[in-house]
Amino acid sequence: MLELNTLIVKQKAKLLSSRASFEILDESGKLVGTAEQSTTALAKLVGMVLGPPATKIEFREKPDDSLVFTVRRGGTIFKKVEVLDAQGTVIGLYKAKRFSLAGGFQVYDGGGKHVAEIRGKMLKSEYTFFQPDGKTEMGKVSKKWAGMAKELFTSADTYAVQIEPAFEDDPKAKMLILGAAVAIDSLMSTSGGASGGGESDDE
Repeated sequence: MLELNTLIVKQKAKLLSSRASFEILDESGKLVGTAEQSTTALAKLVGMVLGPPATKIEFREKPDDSLVFTVRRGGTIFKKVEVLDAQGTVIGLYKAKRFSLAGGFQVYDGGGKHVAEIRGKMLKSEYTFFQPDGKTEMGKVSKKWAGMAKELFTSADTYAVQIEPAFEDDPKAKMLILGAAVAIDSLMSTSGGASGGGESDDE
């Protein structure tokens, strides 16, 4: 999954389940992975007392469903959304720009170093990842797609994740970008998670 530079994320119908579930496809529409939201029983119990429970989304690769990485939201008062690799090591953290009129997110690595920022129309799945200089593009998320799988974009919950060539051999950057694409939609946009991440016309 992470060897690809373009991935299509399609949210599956929830039906009787309240859990968010996503299919991850390649440019031809072939299923290459999934992203499934889960909440532990203990977190649900704690959430009844202290607020919304911690939630995580596991990204797994097809065909063997091996874990690639996880995005999790935790905290009771100050929410934080982290990215963990398959071994459980934190490799990234998304932090809302709370005092920015344009909104968006700053992205830090596991050591707290600022590695990227996200600007654009968050809740419309139209935004771009930049390096800290604010100029160098790392990748983008968009519903405007003209590739082979264009027919898949008939749903409002389908969007493309595109990685810039300079980062095609950087699995951590890909995890941070793909993770944010799903997390903004299902974790950061609820319970105050997207505070400061409002709409903007920045590209």
